[in-house]
Order: sequence, then C-alpha cells, then structure tokens
Amino acid sequence: MYEFIRDLHLYTIAPCLPLGFYLIVVSGKGGVFHKKVGYIYMVLIFFSSIVSLFLKAYVGPTFLNHFGWIHLLSFLTIWTVPRSLIAVKNGNIQRHKRSLKLLYWTGLSLAGLFTLMPGRYLHSVLFN
Repeated sequence: MYEFIRDLHLYTIAPCLPLGFYLIVVSGKGGVFHKKVGYIYMVLIFFSSIVSLFLKAYVGPTFLNHFGWIHLLSFLTIWTVPRSLIAVKNGNIQRHKRSLKLLYWTGLSLAGLFTLMPGRYLHSVLFN
C-alpha cells in the first residue's frame, strides 16, 4: 500500500513542475487557458499534498514517528491553494500571484531538491 501512495504522490506532483512554470513564466495571465491550466494545477497539487501526509518521513527527525520537516510544505500547500482561490475570486490578484509564486518556488522547487538527497526514494530511482 505504501508504494501505491508514494507513486500516486509522485505521479500527481510531477506534472505540477512544468504546469507551474508555464503558469508563472510563460502564460498570459487571466485568460481562459491560464484559468483551465491553473485549475488542473491546483487540483493536482492540492490532492498530492493530501496524499503526501500519508507518507512517512524516513530522513531526519520525525514528529509522532511519522511527520518530518518536509510535511510542513504539504500543510503550506493545503493552506495556500484555497486561500489563493479565494483571493482571485475576490479580485485580489496580487495576493493570488504572490502566494502561488511563493508556493511554486519554495514548495515545489525546494521540496524537489530535498527529494534528490541521498536516502530519499527519488534519489534512489534517479541515481542508483
């Protein structure tokens, strides 16, 4: 069961890297296509964050013998996605942009780098 959850997390988070990059760097903001891709991105990253809470931290200190420091990024995502959607619905585009850029660059990129550390699953897949 653990492998299924791990793979589900990996398959739902991996598309978020190029999608987020597209939305932040390439896409025209506010258009129909930006909104559709953004919706897919938000669903994927939110779902993946929930799934990640079921993955035990094997590197570093843990809390309750399960959660590690990296789980803080999951909680950050679970907080940021709805907050960002509410912001854009209320016309607060600056908050929407700021929170999602922060989530992408710190959450996805930083977490992605952490997953490449020795002892982590993705490190073993890519480098062994």
